[in-house]
Amino acid sequence: MDKASTSIKPVAPFDFELTAGYHTYFQGRYGSDSLTDGVYRRLLDLDGKLVLASVRSVGSVETPELAVELQAEDLSPGDIGLATQRVAWLLGTGQDLAPFYQAAQEDAPLSDIVRQFHGLHLPHTASVYEALVLAILGQQIATNVARIIRTLLIETYGPKQAIEGQEFYAFPRPESLAALSVEQLRQMKLSQRKAEYVKGISEAALVFSHDGFEALHRMSDEEVVRKTVEIRGVGVWTAQWVLIRALGRPDALPLGDLALRRVVSRVYFEGSEINDAQLDEFAQRWSPWRTYATVYLFTAMRSGMA
Repeated sequence: MDKASTSIKPVAPFDFELTAGYHTYFQGRYGSDSLTDGVYRRLLDLDGKLVLASVRSVGSVETPELAVELQAEDLSPGDIGLATQRVAWLLGTGQDLAPFYQAAQEDAPLSDIVRQFHGLHLPHTASVYEALVLAILGQQIATNVARIIRTLLIETYGPKQAIEGQEFYAFPRPESLAALSVEQLRQMKLSQRKAEYVKGISEAALVFSHDGFEALHRMSDEEVVRKTVEIRGVGVWTAQWVLIRALGRPDALPLGDLALRRVVSRVYFEGSEINDAQLDEFAQRWSPWRTYATVYLFTAMRSGMA
């Protein structure tokens, strides 16, 4: 097993614990990501090459630096470069928060939240496919149940690698899940409909274009929504989360998210119920940074601040 060390210098401010913690919030025991004792780990699937990345902070929020250790069989310089790029993408290290922070100063409640979670970057999924499947798995169920299902699916059908006596898992590949029957997917504690959706999304990923769903990176926000909602099981809410988590678009808004309506209601409307139309109109104040406002509001909610 080869080892290599490298480093990443994120755009400041960057709070490693906040960002990696947000990224691993919905994972189960291991899932495909973990954050333990200040070390973020992910088994990267680099076009079939499995590389374990272990990341820790060796800097500060204002002068951030990440130490990255990579482990794999026959680790080449190309593998090291690609793995480093993937880690940087997963943790959103290249994001410049300054314009969002400047805009948030005009919104007192949001400004307070930004100060509390200073340096939180928006983490990403490794692929569009991963974001779509995770969104389907998490639809309309409790967070702890979603964690169990995600962990079961990943540890049953994801590529795995034993490193120093421990098994690590990467996210399942589209061809693996597409080859399963609906009945096999239901054994992962999925409903009939969700099993059908996951199978359909996996099949679609194989025929979407010459580079699969990753072609969405080259499309506008409107084109992404239009293309993804054509897939059975994918609605506007899921499409917006693809924009946020998979593509890193700064101005997405997941309308239809009950938790988002609730937190906006508590922070801005003294708990009065609002609908999606009201939220859509109200959220214009955050444009073109609605993605970041959404992420910070959810973080405040999960921490008990909002």
